[in-house]
Amino acid sequence: MFAKKSLGQNWLNSPSALQSIIEAGQVTDRDTVLEIGPGQGALTSKLLAVGCQVIAIEKDRDLMPILKEKFVSEISSGKLILINDDILNFNLEAKSSHLKAPYKLVANIPYYLTGQIIRKFLSAKNSPATAVLLVQKEVADRIVAKDKKESLLSIAVKIFGEPQYIKKVPAGAFRPIPKVDSAILLIDKINQDKLKSISISEEKFFDLLHRGFAQKRKLLASNLKISPTVLTECGVGEKARAENLTVENWLCLAAKI
Repeated sequence: MFAKKSLGQNWLNSPSALQSIIEAGQVTDRDTVLEIGPGQGALTSKLLAVGCQVIAIEKDRDLMPILKEKFVSEISSGKLILINDDILNFNLEAKSSHLKAPYKLVANIPYYLTGQIIRKFLSAKNSPATAVLLVQKEVADRIVAKDKKESLLSIAVKIFGEPQYIKKVPAGAFRPIPKVDSAILLIDKINQDKLKSISISEEKFFDLLHRGFAQKRKLLASNLKISPTVLTECGVGEKARAENLTVENWLCLAAKI
Protein backbone atom coordinates (compact mmCIF):
# COMPACT_ATOMS: atom_id res chain seq x y z
CA MET A 1 0.00 0.00 0.00
CA PHE A 2 1.56 3.26 -1.15
CA ALA A 3 1.24 6.40 0.93
CA LYS A 4 -0.83 9.18 -0.61
CA LYS A 5 0.88 12.55 -0.74
CA SER A 6 -2.50 14.28 -1.08
CA LEU A 7 -3.45 13.01 2.40
CA GLY A 8 -0.08 13.82 3.96
CA GLN A 9 0.60 10.15 4.69
CA ASN A 10 4.00 9.41 6.24
CA TRP A 11 3.88 6.20 8.26
CA LEU A 12 5.94 5.92 11.41
CA ASN A 13 7.88 2.66 11.63
CA SER A 14 10.24 3.34 14.55
CA PRO A 15 9.46 1.02 17.50
CA SER A 16 11.20 3.36 19.95
CA ALA A 17 9.22 6.40 18.76
CA LEU A 18 5.96 4.44 18.92
CA GLN A 19 6.77 3.36 22.47
CA SER A 20 7.63 6.94 23.43
CA ILE A 21 4.18 8.08 22.25
CA ILE A 22 2.49 5.47 24.45
CA GLU A 23 4.64 6.42 27.45
CA ALA A 24 4.11 10.16 26.95
CA GLY A 25 0.35 9.66 27.11
CA GLN A 26 0.66 7.30 30.09
CA VAL A 27 -1.80 5.05 28.27
CA THR A 28 -3.19 2.19 30.38
CA ASP A 29 -5.74 -0.59 29.94
CA ARG A 30 -8.34 1.67 31.59
CA ASP A 31 -8.15 4.35 28.88
CA THR A 32 -10.21 5.13 25.83
CA VAL A 33 -7.94 6.48 23.10
CA LEU A 34 -8.94 8.31 19.94
CA GLU A 35 -6.41 7.76 17.18
CA ILE A 36 -6.38 9.94 14.08
CA GLY A 37 -5.21 8.30 10.85
CA PRO A 38 -4.13 4.80 11.89
CA GLY A 39 -2.62 4.27 8.44
CA GLN A 40 -1.24 0.72 8.32
CA GLY A 41 -1.85 0.22 12.03
CA ALA A 42 1.62 0.50 13.61
CA LEU A 43 0.54 2.83 16.43
CA THR A 44 -2.83 1.09 16.67
CA SER A 45 -1.07 -2.20 17.42
CA LYS A 46 0.97 -0.61 20.21
CA LEU A 47 -2.14 0.94 21.75
CA LEU A 48 -4.09 -2.31 21.64
CA ALA A 49 -1.15 -4.16 23.18
CA VAL A 50 -1.52 -1.93 26.26
CA GLY A 51 -5.12 -3.09 26.57
CA CYS A 52 -6.95 0.21 26.06
CA GLN A 53 -9.98 0.69 23.84
CA VAL A 54 -9.08 2.43 20.58
CA ILE A 55 -11.39 4.48 18.40
CA ALA A 56 -9.53 4.97 15.13
CA ILE A 57 -10.64 7.50 12.52
CA GLU A 58 -9.26 6.85 9.03
CA LYS A 59 -10.09 9.05 6.05
CA ASP A 60 -8.50 6.83 3.38
CA ARG A 61 -11.07 4.29 2.20
CA ASP A 62 -8.36 2.19 0.58
CA LEU A 63 -6.83 1.49 3.99
CA MET A 64 -10.04 0.30 5.61
CA PRO A 65 -9.95 -3.30 4.24
CA ILE A 66 -6.30 -3.63 5.32
CA LEU A 67 -7.06 -2.45 8.84
CA LYS A 68 -10.19 -4.58 9.13
CA GLU A 69 -8.24 -7.68 8.13
CA LYS A 70 -5.28 -6.90 10.41
CA PHE A 71 -7.43 -6.23 13.47
CA VAL A 72 -10.35 -8.56 12.84
CA SER A 73 -10.31 -10.04 16.36
CA GLU A 74 -9.93 -6.65 18.10
CA ILE A 75 -12.82 -5.22 16.09
CA SER A 76 -14.93 -8.29 16.89
CA SER A 77 -14.24 -7.93 20.63
CA GLY A 78 -14.98 -4.20 20.63
CA LYS A 79 -11.45 -3.20 21.66
CA LEU A 80 -11.05 -1.39 18.34
CA ILE A 81 -13.74 0.74 16.74
CA LEU A 82 -12.72 1.65 13.20
CA ILE A 83 -14.48 4.59 11.54
CA ASN A 84 -14.04 5.81 7.95
CA ASP A 85 -14.33 9.59 8.23
CA ASP A 86 -12.53 12.91 7.88
CA ILE A 87 -11.43 13.94 11.38
CA LEU A 88 -12.25 17.59 10.65
CA ASN A 89 -15.87 16.59 10.00
CA PHE A 90 -16.05 14.05 12.80
CA ASN A 91 -18.61 14.98 15.46
CA LEU A 92 -16.94 14.55 18.84
CA GLU A 93 -20.20 14.87 20.74
CA ALA A 94 -22.45 12.55 18.73
CA LYS A 95 -23.40 9.18 20.22
CA SER A 96 -21.87 7.51 17.18
CA SER A 97 -18.45 8.93 18.14
CA HIS A 98 -18.25 6.41 21.03
CA LEU A 99 -16.31 9.05 22.96
CA LYS A 100 -16.97 9.41 26.65
CA ALA A 101 -14.91 11.75 28.81
CA PRO A 102 -12.23 11.41 29.88
CA TYR A 103 -10.46 10.12 26.78
CA LYS A 104 -6.98 10.59 25.31
CA LEU A 105 -6.04 11.75 21.83
CA VAL A 106 -3.01 10.00 20.33
CA ALA A 107 -2.04 10.58 16.73
CA ASN A 108 0.56 10.91 13.99
CA ILE A 109 -1.20 13.74 12.18
CA PRO A 110 -0.61 15.17 8.69
CA TYR A 111 1.52 18.30 8.98
CA TYR A 112 -0.91 20.43 6.98
CA LEU A 113 -3.76 19.70 9.42
CA THR A 114 -1.87 20.40 12.65
CA GLY A 115 -3.38 23.79 13.44
CA GLN A 116 -6.93 22.74 12.58
CA ILE A 117 -6.77 19.55 14.61
CA ILE A 118 -5.30 21.28 17.66
CA ARG A 119 -7.97 23.99 17.57
CA LYS A 120 -10.80 21.47 17.03
CA PHE A 121 -9.88 19.24 19.95
CA LEU A 122 -8.63 21.74 22.51
CA SER A 123 -11.66 24.02 22.23
CA ALA A 124 -14.26 21.24 21.90
CA LYS A 125 -16.87 20.73 24.60
CA ASN A 126 -15.93 17.05 24.55
CA SER A 127 -12.18 17.69 24.59
CA PRO A 128 -9.60 15.03 25.45
CA ALA A 129 -7.95 15.10 28.86
CA THR A 130 -4.57 14.59 27.22
CA ALA A 131 -3.23 14.76 23.66
CA VAL A 132 -0.03 13.20 22.33
CA LEU A 133 0.67 14.39 18.81
CA LEU A 134 3.47 13.66 16.38
CA VAL A 135 3.99 16.99 14.63
CA GLN A 136 6.61 18.82 12.62
CA LYS A 137 9.56 19.59 14.92
CA GLU A 138 9.49 23.28 14.08
CA VAL A 139 5.82 23.44 15.13
CA ALA A 140 6.53 21.64 18.42
CA ASP A 141 9.38 24.08 19.11
CA ARG A 142 7.05 27.01 18.46
CA ILE A 143 4.26 25.66 20.68
CA VAL A 144 6.50 25.19 23.72
CA ALA A 145 8.31 28.47 22.88
CA LYS A 146 11.80 27.01 23.08
CA ASP A 147 13.26 30.40 22.17
CA LYS A 148 11.25 32.03 24.99
CA LYS A 149 9.20 33.95 22.42
CA GLU A 150 5.49 33.20 22.42
CA SER A 151 3.46 33.00 19.22
CA LEU A 152 -0.19 32.99 18.29
CA LEU A 153 -0.01 29.18 18.15
CA SER A 154 1.75 28.74 21.49
CA ILE A 155 -0.71 30.96 23.36
CA ALA A 156 -3.63 29.26 21.58
CA VAL A 157 -2.42 25.92 22.96
CA LYS A 158 -1.47 27.17 26.43
CA ILE A 159 -4.85 28.77 27.02
CA PHE A 160 -6.31 25.24 26.98
CA GLY A 161 -3.52 23.00 28.25
CA GLU A 162 0.10 22.45 29.21
CA PRO A 163 2.36 21.59 26.24
CA GLN A 164 5.55 19.61 26.71
CA TYR A 165 8.21 18.71 24.15
CA ILE A 166 8.91 14.98 24.55
CA LYS A 167 11.51 14.04 21.93
CA LYS A 168 12.66 14.54 18.37
CA VAL A 169 11.73 11.92 15.79
CA PRO A 170 14.04 12.08 12.74
CA ALA A 171 12.68 12.05 9.22
CA GLY A 172 14.24 8.62 8.64
CA ALA A 173 11.77 7.07 11.08
CA PHE A 174 8.98 7.48 8.51
CA ARG A 175 8.08 5.93 5.18
CA PRO A 176 8.03 7.70 2.86
CA ILE A 177 10.73 9.92 4.36
CA PRO A 178 9.49 13.52 4.79
CA LYS A 179 11.70 16.55 4.19
CA VAL A 180 11.68 17.63 7.84
CA ASP A 181 12.08 16.10 11.29
CA SER A 182 9.15 15.57 13.63
CA ALA A 183 8.68 15.69 17.39
CA ILE A 184 6.37 14.13 19.95
CA LEU A 185 4.30 16.83 21.64
CA LEU A 186 2.31 16.22 24.82
CA ILE A 187 -0.55 18.56 25.70
CA ASP A 188 -1.72 17.72 29.20
CA LYS A 189 -4.49 18.92 31.53
CA ILE A 190 -6.71 20.13 28.69
CA ASN A 191 -9.67 22.26 29.80
CA GLN A 192 -11.50 25.54 29.16
CA ASP A 193 -11.23 26.80 32.74
CA LYS A 194 -8.98 29.77 32.04
CA LEU A 195 -11.46 31.49 29.73
CA LYS A 196 -14.37 30.60 32.00
CA SER A 197 -12.58 32.14 34.98
CA ILE A 198 -12.77 35.62 33.42
CA SER A 199 -16.10 35.03 31.63
CA ILE A 200 -14.56 35.74 28.23
CA SER A 201 -15.73 33.95 25.10
CA GLU A 202 -13.26 32.03 22.97
CA GLU A 203 -14.12 34.29 20.02
CA LYS A 204 -13.27 37.48 21.92
CA PHE A 205 -10.03 36.05 23.29
CA PHE A 206 -8.80 34.87 19.90
CA ASP A 207 -9.80 38.13 18.26
CA LEU A 208 -7.55 39.88 20.77
CA LEU A 209 -4.71 37.45 20.05
CA HIS A 210 -4.98 37.92 16.29
CA ARG A 211 -4.88 41.69 16.67
CA GLY A 212 -1.96 41.49 19.06
CA PHE A 213 0.12 39.31 16.73
CA ALA A 214 -1.00 41.04 13.52
CA GLN A 215 2.26 42.96 13.13
CA LYS A 216 4.90 41.27 15.27
CA ARG A 217 7.49 44.05 15.05
CA LYS A 218 5.11 46.72 16.26
CA LEU A 219 4.59 47.46 19.92
CA LEU A 220 1.58 45.70 21.42
CA ALA A 221 -0.09 48.95 22.50
CA SER A 222 -0.02 50.08 18.88
CA ASN A 223 -1.41 46.80 17.53
CA LEU A 224 -4.24 46.77 20.04
CA LYS A 225 -4.77 50.53 19.89
CA ILE A 226 -4.83 50.85 23.67
CA SER A 227 -3.17 53.07 26.23
CA PRO A 228 0.16 51.78 27.60
CA THR A 229 -1.44 52.22 31.02
CA VAL A 230 -3.68 49.21 30.34
CA LEU A 231 -0.56 47.14 29.69
CA THR A 232 1.09 48.17 32.94
CA GLU A 233 -2.07 47.27 34.85
CA CYS A 234 -1.58 43.73 33.54
CA GLY A 235 2.09 43.60 34.43
CA VAL A 236 3.25 44.25 30.86
CA GLY A 237 5.92 46.77 29.89
CA GLU A 238 4.85 49.75 27.77
CA LYS A 239 7.24 48.71 24.99
CA ALA A 240 6.31 45.03 25.03
CA ARG A 241 5.53 43.10 21.88
CA ALA A 242 3.01 40.28 21.62
CA GLU A 243 5.73 37.62 21.85
CA ASN A 244 6.69 38.85 25.34
CA LEU A 245 3.30 38.17 26.98
CA THR A 246 2.30 35.12 29.00
CA VAL A 247 -1.13 33.48 29.01
CA GLU A 248 -1.89 35.29 32.26
CA ASN A 249 -1.03 38.65 30.65
CA TRP A 250 -3.40 37.93 27.75
CA LEU A 251 -6.20 36.89 30.10
CA CYS A 252 -5.80 40.12 32.03
CA LEU A 253 -5.93 42.19 28.85
CA ALA A 254 -8.96 40.29 27.57
CA ALA A 255 -10.80 41.09 30.80
CA LYS A 256 -9.95 44.78 30.58
CA ILE A 257 -10.38 45.57 26.87
